[in-house]
Amino acid sequence: MAALSAGLAPSAAAADVQSQQWYLSAMKADEMWKVSTGQGVKVAVVDTGVNPDTPSLKGQVLVNEVPKAVAYKATDDYLGHGTSMAELIAGTGAEGGLKGLAPGAKIVPYRIALKGQNKSDLEKAPDEAAVIRAIADSDVKIINMSYGGNIDEPDVKAAVKYAHSKGKLMIAGTGNDAQEKNFIGYPAAYPYVVGIAASDKSGTVGKFSEHGNYVDLASPGLDVPTWCDNTFRSYCTGQGTSQATAIASASAALIWSAHPDWTANQVLASLIDTAGRDWAKDDPSTYLGYGLIRPRKVLENSAINPGSAGTDPLAKENAAGVTDATGAKPSASASTSSQAPKDTSGGQTSAAGSSSESSDNTTMWVALGAAGAVLVIGGGAFAVIRSRRGA
Repeated sequence: MAALSAGLAPSAAAADVQSQQWYLSAMKADEMWKVSTGQGVKVAVVDTGVNPDTPSLKGQVLVNEVPKAVAYKATDDYLGHGTSMAELIAGTGAEGGLKGLAPGAKIVPYRIALKGQNKSDLEKAPDEAAVIRAIADSDVKIINMSYGGNIDEPDVKAAVKYAHSKGKLMIAGTGNDAQEKNFIGYPAAYPYVVGIAASDKSGTVGKFSEHGNYVDLASPGLDVPTWCDNTFRSYCTGQGTSQATAIASASAALIWSAHPDWTANQVLASLIDTAGRDWAKDDPSTYLGYGLIRPRKVLENSAINPGSAGTDPLAKENAAGVTDATGAKPSASASTSSQAPKDTSGGQTSAAGSSSESSDNTTMWVALGAAGAVLVIGGGAFAVIRSRRGA
């Protein structure tokens, strides 16, 4: 683990942590912020809770907008993970904190039963499906889910479908266990959820990043700083599809803010159409999906056509569902619970996949489950499924 100014208050670590946010310059954030900062867009961070009192999040977290029935410890982050995701999305960068890619957006915090909590908190944490339904009934536009588990739960799947019907854009990490486990990850694998893989500075997918037919887009996820722990005193460099998911959510917020009349389908379609790739759009990669997110390509074209408001850009994949290498439906009952590596594991992981799936690098830039299964942050512990959903 490589700590950035370990032991120092965020104000003393300004030059260190913000200089580590390499993707801001790679994605030309300064140019994008001239067009959009994400203002007017609310992003729900479903995670370990969000601390609204870090310097970078003061005034950014809409604590009073969390429905009471699902508000248990929403602002008490027991790990620092949810707060990190919130800062990556909408942090102001005040006093040396992380600068969010969409600093004009606002965060609505939620805590669900994720691994690492004590037994009492696990029992009291809101049900994942109930949280998703509560968000669906609010004016939040984007649901960030930087976590995952290996159990396909009907109630969560139904909640996701409901949220889709209410016009929400749901984004989740595909997982961090590509080198160790062979499980399919949910909620990323559910229909209507955008599965995000993690890429490095060169635009290459990380070896740890789950690859399969539920990968829809790739986003920066290596060497990205987050809070080291729940003391909120120092940042650590890390890697994970968690970070990639947050940056993807922020990208969507920038676009939706610039085009407030668009639907979730149109926001996603624009991200897919402008993604960096050197393979055919109708033959998405199992490592990077439709390619590397490039929201700047959307924002710089005021006349861009996002397609029909009611057309799901992932309709083909969502209809087919997740399949294994033979095209068969996998058996959820074959999965067993396991824990993904912690996002702040440190170090850089080099590419997995072919060079043809790593193009345009200069412009591109987690416990609730059935039968006692526990979701893990980072979205890890999933199957390697090599055929696309629409194959």
